[in-house]
Amino acid sequence: MRLDRLLWFLRFARSRSTAQRWIAEGHIRRNGERVLRQDQAIAVGDILTLPLRAKVLPIEIIALPGRRGPPAEARTFYRPLDGAGAIALAGLETAPEEGAAQP
Repeated sequence: MRLDRLLWFLRFARSRSTAQRWIAEGHIRRNGERVLRQDQAIAVGDILTLPLRAKVLPIEIIALPGRRGPPAEARTFYRPLDGAGAIALAGLETAPEEGAAQP
């Protein structure tokens, strides 16, 4: 599925032309890389980073929609990855506190 169409189906953009403008301006990332082509293919499992009004929202695509349905239906096709530890940071280890016993 094309990225511009997906953004419109998932109701992040009010129109496909708005989605195309965001992509052309380089505001959208797919799996950590900036997307500049509107016809970029999106697959289940891709991580999209979307700049919204007040925040940046990373989402994981869990299914591809077949139409632009109501907002409640659109939310069933992606999973937000921000907040509450939903994103696992690979390789991030904290240093033990000074004086703490090592197991």
